Amino acid sequence: MRISGVKITTLSFVILLLSSIVSCGESDPQAESSPIASQSASTSTPATRPPPAAIDTTAATETAPPATTPPSTTAISGPPDSDWNWQLTGELNMTVDTNVWDIDLFETHSETIAELRQNGRYVICYFSAGSIEDWRPDVDGFDPKAIGLPLDGWEGENWLDVRAESSLTLANSRLRMAKQAGCDAVEPDNVDGFTNETGFPLTSFDQIKFNTALARTAHEYGLAIGLKNSLDIASELADEFDFSVTEQCHQYEECELLAPFLNSGKPVLNAEYPGSQNTAIESASATCPEAKQLGIHTLLLPLDLDGSWRVSCETYNAEN
Repeated sequence: MRISGVKITTLSFVILLLSSIVSCGESDPQAESSPIASQSASTSTPATRPPPAAIDTTAATETAPPATTPPSTTAISGPPDSDWNWQLTGELNMTVDTNVWDIDLFETHSETIAELRQNGRYVICYFSAGSIEDWRPDVDGFDPKAIGLPLDGWEGENWLDVRAESSLTLANSRLRMAKQAGCDAVEPDNVDGFTNETGFPLTSFDQIKFNTALARTAHEYGLAIGLKNSLDIASELADEFDFSVTEQCHQYEECELLAPFLNSGKPVLNAEYPGSQNTAIESASATCPEAKQLGIHTLLLPLDLDGSWRVSCETYNAEN
């Protein structure tokens, strides 16, 4: 046979073969240190690698928030589904014996709020979110372009353009103020501008967007929030709000529109304005049975909510 053109005898071939076998059993230091030899060895016999460790996605799934995280309402409690008191003007009548109190955020000292809560009262703080009142201490320098038409019958108060960022900023600052004052919940008023002559072309979509933003910010502050009136969009907003505050639903035969709250077990607080205490007592015989049948907590009150008199459908039978 020939190797590289050299003729080899049988004996030579045997000697050459034995020599090759011996040399294969010896290590070549140069070959071990040679990069080329190392590369050839790795190419001919790949190194064995351990399989990749299994990836545990459980922790990531539990801790990573979704793309849009809804506000947490874990620690938020709406008002008791019971009788209530609503006074926004005048010296607060602290003798009213009821669990739920709705009072003015600006006119009530934090010490009074603390006293009510120490006595086991649930405190709702009122402020206007969809209008601007020129006597409030936080309205100086407000964007005049967002101020609309006057509210009928309320001097010094004008509608706001709820599409404007300045309107939402003002409302959010009042939510923060309510949290600092120690309120349990808030009642933002005039959040139904789209059904009124505001001076702006507001739509129900604009109102729902504004009201939803209010509700979610309130929840971020740990405050419950009531939807004020806005019966035309109550079904769209009942999931965002914790209770309802309405006016004259009996008078205008609109109480059935509050079903989204009532069916969800969320309290509905309603006020009627009969004009005088005597008229309130007379009209209670017609109003209160309907309120009790529907599960609505109805008060008959003076229009200026000054605490001068109060007729509650919760106690009407006991009073008469």
